[in-house]
Amino acid sequence: MATPSLTKHTLPGALGPLYVDVLTGDRNAPRPAVLIIHGFKGFKDWGMFPPLAGHLARAGFTVVTFNLSGSGVDDDGEFTLLDQFRANTYHRDLDDIDRMLEAVADATLGFPTPSSVGLLGHSRGGGEAILEGADPRVGAVVTWASIGTIRRWTEEEMERWRDSGVLEISNARTGQVLPIGDELRQEIEQHADGALNVVTAAARVRPPLLMLHGRDDETIPLAEARRLAAGAPEHASFVVLDDAGHTFGAVHPFQGTTPPLQEAIDRSVDWFSRYLR
Repeated sequence: MATPSLTKHTLPGALGPLYVDVLTGDRNAPRPAVLIIHGFKGFKDWGMFPPLAGHLARAGFTVVTFNLSGSGVDDDGEFTLLDQFRANTYHRDLDDIDRMLEAVADATLGFPTPSSVGLLGHSRGGGEAILEGADPRVGAVVTWASIGTIRRWTEEEMERWRDSGVLEISNARTGQVLPIGDELRQEIEQHADGALNVVTAAARVRPPLLMLHGRDDETIPLAEARRLAAGAPEHASFVVLDDAGHTFGAVHPFQGTTPPLQEAIDRSVDWFSRYLR
C-alpha cells in the first residue's frame, strides 16, 4: 500500500476559513473517507489527531481533518481567531460539517468522490457527529468521549452569562482567556431539549455507531455517557475503556501513544474497516 501523503486546503466556513488536511495513500481511485471532528478548544493538529489520522490512512482510508471555523484556531494551531471563537455555536459547527461533507462528495479536496464516508468525533465533536448521524451521506459513526448534552455550564454560570452577554473561560494549556458570546447561551436554552438534543439524535442514527468512553473521564462523566448509550439504537456499540481519561492519555504537544489511546485507535480502525466499503 502506498505511503499516505498530506495536502492542505482552505474552504469557506460558517464564520471564516476551514483549514483542512487530507491524508491518503491514493488520490486517483475512490476509497472510503473518514472525517475527524475535534471538540471544544480542540483543533485538527491537537495531540492525538495526527497519529489517529495516520493509522486510518495506513489502513486504506482517505482521512480529512479540519479546524471548525469557530474553533478560534488558525492553521498553525494557535488561538488567534478569538472573534470567531466568540461567535461560534453548535449550529455553525454543524453547518461547517455539512460543508465538509459536500466538499468530500464533490471531489474538491484533491481526491475522488469516496465510496463511503464515516464520521469520528471527540467530545463536543462526538455529539456533533451524532447530530449528523442521520445524514444519508454518512455510512458509519465513531465517537470518542462524546458529550451527552449541550448543557455544559452550571445555572450560576448561565445566569452570569445572561447578565453580561459574554462568558469568559480559561485555556489552561495556553493561559489565554477565551470569550464565548451570548448566541451560544441562547442556543443552549432554546434547543438543548429539541433540535440539539444529543440523546434524541442518537436514537435516529441509522449507520453503525461505536461509542468509546474512558472509565476515568474527568470532563464527561461516565454516567453521562451511559445515558447517551441508553438512548442509542440497538445496533450501536458502547465500549468503556479502562484507565482512560478524556483524551485517552494523549497530551498536546503529542508525547506518544498510551494503551487506552491505542485501543481507541484500533477499535475505530476496525469499525470503519468493517462498515465502510
